[in-house]
Amino acid sequence: MITFERAYEIVINSAFSTGTEEVHFTDSFNRVLAGKVVSNIDMPPFTKSSMDGYACRKQDLANDLEVIETIPAGKSPSKALVRNQCSKIMTGAPVPEGADCVIMVEDTEILTSGKIRFTRVFTKENIAEKGQDIKKGDTVLNPGMKITPQDIAVMAAVGHTTVTVSRMPRIAVISSGSELVEPSEIPGISQIRNSNSYQLMAQVERAGAVGKYYGIATDDENVTYEIIVKAISESDIVLVTGGVSMGDFDFVPAVLERAGVKILFTRVAVQPGKPTTFGIHKKAVVFGLPGNPVSTLLQFELLVRPLICKMMGYDWKPLEIHLPLKERFSRNFANRIALIPVAITADRQALPVEFHGSAHISSMSGSFGIVSLPVGIKSIEKGEIVSVRQI
Repeated sequence: MITFERAYEIVINSAFSTGTEEVHFTDSFNRVLAGKVVSNIDMPPFTKSSMDGYACRKQDLANDLEVIETIPAGKSPSKALVRNQCSKIMTGAPVPEGADCVIMVEDTEILTSGKIRFTRVFTKENIAEKGQDIKKGDTVLNPGMKITPQDIAVMAAVGHTTVTVSRMPRIAVISSGSELVEPSEIPGISQIRNSNSYQLMAQVERAGAVGKYYGIATDDENVTYEIIVKAISESDIVLVTGGVSMGDFDFVPAVLERAGVKILFTRVAVQPGKPTTFGIHKKAVVFGLPGNPVSTLLQFELLVRPLICKMMGYDWKPLEIHLPLKERFSRNFANRIALIPVAITADRQALPVEFHGSAHISSMSGSFGIVSLPVGIKSIEKGEIVSVRQI
C-alpha cells in the first residue's frame, strides 16, 4: 500500500499529450484552448459613446447647446461639432469630430427653442476610446485555459472563428462482476444495478473528455480480458470498476498484466478507495477502481480527473473553501487518509453527512464535497476550520 501523495505523483507523471485539433469557435465551449487567440481589430474599433445622451464639448457645457443631428448606433456622424453645438447620440454610436464628452439624457432639459441645457455638474466623459480595451494584434486568450461562454464572446468580437483546442481524451468505462445488471432491469437475488458506469460516464463528460461504455464484464477471465484488450486499443484511459479487491473473483489486476499493462500500484492509503489499481500500457493508461460507487466517485475526482486535465494541458484546480465544522467528527483508526462527505449548512458550516460506507452513494447526492483527514489524525473538533473540496 502506498501513500495517496505517491499514487497521485505516479498517475500525473504518466500523462501524455492527446494532441490538438481545429474546431469552429461555436463548438469550443468547455474545451481546453491549445493555441493563442489574437485580435484582428482594435476594440472598440472606433471611439464610441458609452450611453444615450448628447455628444458635446466640455468647454460649452455652461451654455445652451444646439442639437445638429442624431447619431444612432451603426451610423457614422455626418457633422463635426463647433462652438455651442451638440449631437444627440445613442449607446455604441461613433462620437462626432469635435466632441470630448457625452452627457446623459437625464442630465439635460430641452428648452422651448429646441436647444438643450446641461443641468448637472460635469463628472465623466462617457466615451470609450478606440482600442482602449484591445489593440489589433493583442493576444486575448492564452493556451491552457478551459473555454467559457465569455471566452466565446471574446473570440466572436475579435474575429477568431477557428480555434486550436486539445483533443479530448477517449475514456473507456467497464464494470466487472456477474452480480451486476443494467439499471433498466429488476435485480434478482444477489444482484445489484450497475450504477458505477453511468456515474463515471457523467464524470468523464464533466471533466471534458469523451466516454465510451463497454458494458459489464462477467466474472470470467477470458471475457474480461477480451473487453479490456478492445478498450485499450481504442482509448487513452481505461476505467475498470470492481474485481480489484481480495475476493476469489477479483482477478482484474492479473487480467491487466496479461493484456500488457505494467501495474504501478494496487493499494492506496485512503478511505474509501484503498483497492485502487493503476498501470500503464504502450497505448493507454488503466485504472482498476473499487466496485463500491462512493470509492469510484472519489478516486475518479482525486486521481483520474487531474490526469485527464493534464493530458489536455489544463492546470485544473478543484474548488476548495474553508469553513468551520458544525459537528465533531471522529474515527477509530488513522492509518489512512479519511475522505469525509460534507454538506454546507445555511449558516455556512461544513456538516458531515450520514455515511454508512463506500456503498452508500445516496449520501453523496446531499454532499457539497469532502474533507480530508490526514493519516494519524483521529478527530476534528466542532468549530475547527476545515478545507472542503468540491466534488
